[in-house]
Amino acid sequence: MAYSAGFTPHPKVSYANAAPTGTGSEAEYLEIGLTEQRDPEEVRVRLDTSMPPGLDITDAVEVRTSDFSDRLEASEWELRLPGVTTAEAERAVARFLASDTVEVERRTKKGMRTFDARAAVTSLTSAEVEADAGGDGPDDAPCAILRLVVRHLTPAVRPDDVLSGLRATADLAPPVPAAVTRLAQGPLDEETGTVTDPLAPDRDAPLVAKAPGGSA
Repeated sequence: MAYSAGFTPHPKVSYANAAPTGTGSEAEYLEIGLTEQRDPEEVRVRLDTSMPPGLDITDAVEVRTSDFSDRLEASEWELRLPGVTTAEAERAVARFLASDTVEVERRTKKGMRTFDARAAVTSLTSAEVEADAGGDGPDDAPCAILRLVVRHLTPAVRPDDVLSGLRATADLAPPVPAAVTRLAQGPLDEETGTVTDPLAPDRDAPLVAKAPGGSA
């Protein structure tokens, strides 16, 4: 691993757009600087074996293009709402999407801030209700599932902001906290509204000889 120069060298590791505290994620990325060119799969395996159970390194590619973090334009999220039925979820989603703006408040380092949660949402859909097996409620309790695609804007609109917007526009308030998981993050396909693979440009770029670099 490469280290920075100076009196107190640090590993050259860069994290990009980490998920908010308290949420799950299946799509986190980091860039690691190396002192010599290595096989990406070897790097992935070595990193994965050093991780604690449940934290898996699923892919690694050699950096062949620039501005990786700029490709993380949007995220896809799954929001599981224990105690919420399909009808309740669909009604709330329809009201949220029909609103031109949905103002919510969030406490920041500079105090309470009001911003529009609707502007960042490109897609919000309701899935079939599942039984709440393994959840906080009875096994036969309904559990609605929302799929959310949100642009990475400033200030960032997080899933809990969208949940606040659903409560403001449709009085949707799950009896227990929602379980939130990021499923993907990367470039936003404007035509389909889907989040695509941010590593694809590096996979597709031709391999050229270069100075020591890194893997992402």
